[in-house]
Amino acid sequence: MFSILGRWGASGFYQRVTEAQRCSPEKSASFFSKMTYSWFSRIIILGYKKPLEREDLFELNEGDSSYIVCPIFEKQWRKEVLRTQERQKVKSSFHKEAHTRKPSLLRALWNTFKFALIQVALFKVLADVLSFTSPLIMKQMILFCEQRPDFGWSGYGYALALFVVVFLQTLILQQYQRFKMLTSAKIKTAVIGLIYKKALLLSNVSRKQFSTGEIINLMATDTQQLMDLMTNINLLWSAPFQILMAVSLLWQELGPAVLAGVAVLVFVIPMNALVANRMKKLKKNQRKNKDKQIKLLNEILHGIKILKLYAWEPSYKKKIIEIREQELEVQKSAGYLAVFSMLTLTCIPFLTRISLVHLEDFLNTEELLPHSIEANYIGDHAIGFINASFSWDKTGIPVLKDLNIKIPEGALVAVVGQVGSGKSSVLSAILGEMEKLKGIVQRKGSVAYVSQQAWIQNCILQENILFGSVMQKQLYERVLEACALLPDLEQLPNGDQTEIGEKGVNISGGQKHRVCLARAVYSGADIYLLDDPLSAVDVHVAKQLFEKVIGSSGMLRNKTRILVTHNLTLLPQMDLIVVMESGRVAQMGTYQEILAKTKNLTNLLQAFSEQETAHALKQVSVINSRTVLKDQILVQNDRPLLDQRKQFSVRKEKIPVGGVKFSVILKYLHAFGWLWVWLNVATCLGQNLVGTGQNLWLSTWAKEAKHMNDFTEWKQIRSKKLSIYGLLGLMQGLFVCSGAYVVTRGSLAASRVLHAQLLDNVLHLPLQFFETNPIGQVINRFTKDMFIIDMRFHYYIRTWVNCTLDVIGTVLVIVGALPLFILGLIPLVFLYFTIQRYYMASSRQIRRLAGASHSPVISHFCETLLGVSTIRAFGHEQRFIQQNKEVVNENLVCFYNNVISNRWLSVRLEFLGNLMVFFTAVLTVLAGNSIDSAIVGLSISYALNITQTLNFWVRKACEIEANAVSIERVCEYETMDKEAPWITSKRPPSQWPSKGIVEFVDYRARYRDDLGLALQDITFQTHGEEKIGIVGRTGAGKSTLSNCLFRIVERSGGKIIIDGIDISTIGLHDLRGKLNIIPQDPVLFSGTLQMNLDPLDKYPDHELWEVLELCHLKEFVQSLPKKLLHEISEGGENLSVGQRQLVCLARALLRKTKILILDEATASIDFETDNLVQTTVRKEFSDCTILTIAHRLHSIIDSDRVLVLDSGRITEFETPQNLIHKRGLFFDMLTEAGITQDLGAKNK
Repeated sequence: MFSILGRWGASGFYQRVTEAQRCSPEKSASFFSKMTYSWFSRIIILGYKKPLEREDLFELNEGDSSYIVCPIFEKQWRKEVLRTQERQKVKSSFHKEAHTRKPSLLRALWNTFKFALIQVALFKVLADVLSFTSPLIMKQMILFCEQRPDFGWSGYGYALALFVVVFLQTLILQQYQRFKMLTSAKIKTAVIGLIYKKALLLSNVSRKQFSTGEIINLMATDTQQLMDLMTNINLLWSAPFQILMAVSLLWQELGPAVLAGVAVLVFVIPMNALVANRMKKLKKNQRKNKDKQIKLLNEILHGIKILKLYAWEPSYKKKIIEIREQELEVQKSAGYLAVFSMLTLTCIPFLTRISLVHLEDFLNTEELLPHSIEANYIGDHAIGFINASFSWDKTGIPVLKDLNIKIPEGALVAVVGQVGSGKSSVLSAILGEMEKLKGIVQRKGSVAYVSQQAWIQNCILQENILFGSVMQKQLYERVLEACALLPDLEQLPNGDQTEIGEKGVNISGGQKHRVCLARAVYSGADIYLLDDPLSAVDVHVAKQLFEKVIGSSGMLRNKTRILVTHNLTLLPQMDLIVVMESGRVAQMGTYQEILAKTKNLTNLLQAFSEQETAHALKQVSVINSRTVLKDQILVQNDRPLLDQRKQFSVRKEKIPVGGVKFSVILKYLHAFGWLWVWLNVATCLGQNLVGTGQNLWLSTWAKEAKHMNDFTEWKQIRSKKLSIYGLLGLMQGLFVCSGAYVVTRGSLAASRVLHAQLLDNVLHLPLQFFETNPIGQVINRFTKDMFIIDMRFHYYIRTWVNCTLDVIGTVLVIVGALPLFILGLIPLVFLYFTIQRYYMASSRQIRRLAGASHSPVISHFCETLLGVSTIRAFGHEQRFIQQNKEVVNENLVCFYNNVISNRWLSVRLEFLGNLMVFFTAVLTVLAGNSIDSAIVGLSISYALNITQTLNFWVRKACEIEANAVSIERVCEYETMDKEAPWITSKRPPSQWPSKGIVEFVDYRARYRDDLGLALQDITFQTHGEEKIGIVGRTGAGKSTLSNCLFRIVERSGGKIIIDGIDISTIGLHDLRGKLNIIPQDPVLFSGTLQMNLDPLDKYPDHELWEVLELCHLKEFVQSLPKKLLHEISEGGENLSVGQRQLVCLARALLRKTKILILDEATASIDFETDNLVQTTVRKEFSDCTILTIAHRLHSIIDSDRVLVLDSGRITEFETPQNLIHKRGLFFDMLTEAGITQDLGAKNK
């Protein structure tokens, strides 16, 4: 058992655990080693000598892994669902209005884990029986001391028997704890697996019911609550069993007098039932608040760039704090109720029932119906719609109506139409993502899908493209070349082995779309659904993608391709064109047929602009030889550079090593409030002094009563003794209640302060942090780490203080009765602290590894929810389920090692406590007649108590340090580099900027100190109200320029002056609040349309309607039932991407300032809407300075001047006409887009 003290030698060198050794040696260990957990000593020693890493930990036993547990539970859940459905059918046949009964999660869990739970219960029964054997032996020892027979060996026999019983109890209790914790962890794992699988199958109706934040909360909080139930469920029968055994033993000693105690117990239980009922209501409220907080936090973190650009952080911070205050109010009520001693026992089933209901609601929600589409159709066409109508939910308004489309195999089909006409919905209907109201949908073969908003995984670029397929080198290289990715790979730090961050944050928008297209091409599917992948890339890249991938000579030429597009120049090359209008097919046919039959396409082409129409009526391939030659030169020499801001490597979560600094504990105590800290110590001290006083008083009373022969004399002192004893009991009760109040007040203060600091620190972090760190890491701190601070840490500290005082009191009592006890105590204390030191080093690091391993679970889950339509389209659900099992299993490995390390410690500490009991018992035998039997009873009962107390004391000390890791993680962001202050003492005038003159003076900027300059020697000045177009190839520095204007990226040299004020001298919010931007990615938040337009609630309704009319959204919003109060779903998913972009335009029109930046703002909308937007912008912002970054060169051709960037430098800055005459880089770009020919024709 104590092999840790010197085994492996004292050389100080350590041995890394080998791969073979990492397999848990538990199965092959001896019986004694299993019972004492000696097989785990290797990890404890290794952890003492060096910080443990994941590779050092033992793997799970095969039967405990998620790979085995999840499939077994899923099978039982399916059985439960089928059983419930059958019962419901039988009931319905008798009662037409039979109550619908949901499948029971609890029953499915019981059927899966019943044998493990029964095994746990048996261990608990044995431990409980042994716990009542000790008092019986102690009774015999007291009788022995009273009678003092001549033969004293029986006393030593009792001492030995007591030691054997308590040691057996220790071994059995620790086996109970081990099996209990691992069984509860397996239950949590099984439910997480089921939640994940369900999330992949949710219909759109269900996704509206459960936001991403709520589903994350199900996985993070409710599964934990279920785990806590399984951890404590044995208390429901064990506590009554222990009460009955105690009452029966007391009856033998006290007779009917014990009924008084039973009466009090009977009175208290209903009171606790009422408290539990109140706790249930509080828990429901708490659950709602947590859901709201995580949902909003998730959206804030994903839309952090918009918050920073619009200086909205204080507004959203206020929203989070409001929800947090509601949460703390509930926590305060729960804290006051915690005074009742049996509260935990009584509340377990009530509190967990809420989580069970939420989990069952989620698991029984509606799934996508696979049979709504004939996916295995074997007819003569690839895709067919026969009189089909679709909605986003069964009761909703049809979004697509009476579709009758037949698409031949191998055809290239274009779907065109205005914003909101139903183009993307057609693809969703083919994928089975919509509710089919009527008709037939047919689909032949496998599908590959490229969504309008690129979905990128947080893994290396190669894995993003392969997407689970086997590597075929030739095909892979052809795909990279066709999708124009080879030049980008040359610029990436590690080529195709570069890790791509969450949502593709370290690559550009165009690169993301090309990676998604490459993923689809590599899959080798039969049908390709392409939702406008060309709009996010430069014109010349779009041309290459069409020619080499999508078009008649591309890699997909023999495949069925359905392309949603706004690029009408491509229509002449289509085999079939589908024109959508208000959810219906307005026209369908070849280009020539539609042109001959209707004006619809002509109208669209006219909206595309006169220049583009002229170009569209020609064949796209008709380009003069000079353009072809120029294009070849560009491919060779002018490959697009990777934007320098994307060269960040994605950071893995940092795992601290070494001891937790005492400053971390001090930080918590400071947040707790020193007044509450000292009051807490005082109440603990008072509680323990009074408790010890009660026991001593009772012992003295018993001693005096024993020597009284006259009953009258005893009766005379009874009232006095009883009154004092009752007063001490009352005082102890007051100290307990006061302690609960003090702890609640202090813990609320600490929770409030630390949460506010965390939120403030996160919102002040620079945008680069969010681009290089997974969002799951941040959410993990707001969920798991804050949960420990809210609910557990104060409990650990108070318990430790109580234990410390209890240990001191116990030692003083025993030493007072048996002074020789001090001789045995000293070596035992030395052993205690030696074992604790070894354990602490390992346990602390295992806890840290466990904390870090939880973040990937949340990150992978969030990533899956964002890309669920792509995963389903490719049919890769099973692969992602397997990935989820892998990340969950990693977390389970850390948990397993943590559980075993705790058991390892407990066995050894309790063994030392058992020695202490034995030593006390032997001393009482040796003391002979010099010690009273009452003192013997008190000393041995205290010694029996100290076994648990000392163990608890060491455990809580370890828990404090291990859980202080959560405070460490929450405070980690405090030391990171922050943005500049939001507000400074120097503030610009309220009307600034009044002219809108922007001046860059010798400006230089880099994204990181170890990277080169992203912008260098930038010097130019705009005039007031001037319209500037900013162009350049990918990575030229266009977006960096706008980032510098908003100080998202700070200067490395030079300065930016706006209307005479150097922007580096004022606060960020004073700057950003005076600038306006319509960003490339249209980010909306869940909430009302009104809130998305005006989150600060500054403008009246009539102004909102005015801007909606200007953005051509008024008619659409008026058609909605709730109009401005229309609920926007998470991420704006119930609006098309084009509509989202128009909402962003409306937002900008409301916030009218003298300077507007358009950052590729019309990439996601059709050319007709683009034209309307450009017209609106020109009219409404005519008195403003406008800087336009654009892919579509026709949108900046009428600018006053054009700024041309190349490799972070200004190469040209003139009027468009002068630049065309110069025939420089701008002219080359126009030529590639085919615009110069049209301009020439127009000039003629």
